[in-house]
Amino acid sequence: MKDTALVVMAAGIGSRFGGGIKQLAPVGPNGEIIMDYSIHDALKAGFNKIVFIIRKDIEEEFRTVIGNRMEKMADVSYVFQDMYDLPEGFTCPEDRKKPWGTGQAVLACRKTLNIPFAVINADDYYGKEGLKKIHEFLVSEQPKDGKAHYCMAGFILGNTLSENGSVTRGICKANENGHLTHVVETHDICKTAEGAGVPDGKGGLTPVDVHSLVSMNMWGFTPDILDILAKGFPEFLSQIKPGDIKAEYLLPTIVDQLIQSGQADVTVLPTHDKWFGVTYKEDKDFVIQSFKELIEAGVYPENLYN
Repeated sequence: MKDTALVVMAAGIGSRFGGGIKQLAPVGPNGEIIMDYSIHDALKAGFNKIVFIIRKDIEEEFRTVIGNRMEKMADVSYVFQDMYDLPEGFTCPEDRKKPWGTGQAVLACRKTLNIPFAVINADDYYGKEGLKKIHEFLVSEQPKDGKAHYCMAGFILGNTLSENGSVTRGICKANENGHLTHVVETHDICKTAEGAGVPDGKGGLTPVDVHSLVSMNMWGFTPDILDILAKGFPEFLSQIKPGDIKAEYLLPTIVDQLIQSGQADVTVLPTHDKWFGVTYKEDKDFVIQSFKELIEAGVYPENLYN
């Protein structure tokens, strides 16, 4: 069986975990956090290496809160996303406050990963189906046609909305072969009585199909993506407009460019699991209740690591 890694993007976690940082909020009956369930599902699916993308300033606390526990169950590595980690010839604007997005996050793994891997967010619960399908894809033979072959878990938009505010989702289109044709990063999607909508700029909402497939930053890649990210990062940086301190190098945009240029085929793996996460502090009670229901239904044991 091929070695495969789960890459967990956790650089957005703040310091002082005890102060109520959302990604580290206990949501299980024994203090489990969302990452515990995601990693549990990944190991069950067949992944055998875990790579945490964090910031250097939170390393000690991160290891204490979850890393040390995971090191007893899998091969664990840490890589560090840093907004000052830029290609030669580029400098970070003085006013910039955070790293350069999910593309830079995965690029931080370039010296660590040489096996197929899945990518997830630290603060999202994805369910078992997507991780299982991605692992099956990553260990399967793909066509030798000169293209990169990646995959994406496609969630149903209606299963990914928050009751407590708007969300950003990559709305996807696939062809008859199940290959992604394009992905559009869509901001401010909110739940409505009719389904979902986005602001129309006139004080109203433009409807969005709740049955649309969306990206939740749950991808399956082969290691060649790291070379592609390294090549594309300086191109991205060179196109930033002066004064823009919020530009981000984002995986959905990068993948879309690879598809449009014919460099990659991306297989969409539909999943019907319901996403949830702590996008807003008000989401925490819902997440706790959701895990309680999953345990009662037998999806997870009450003692996750017993």
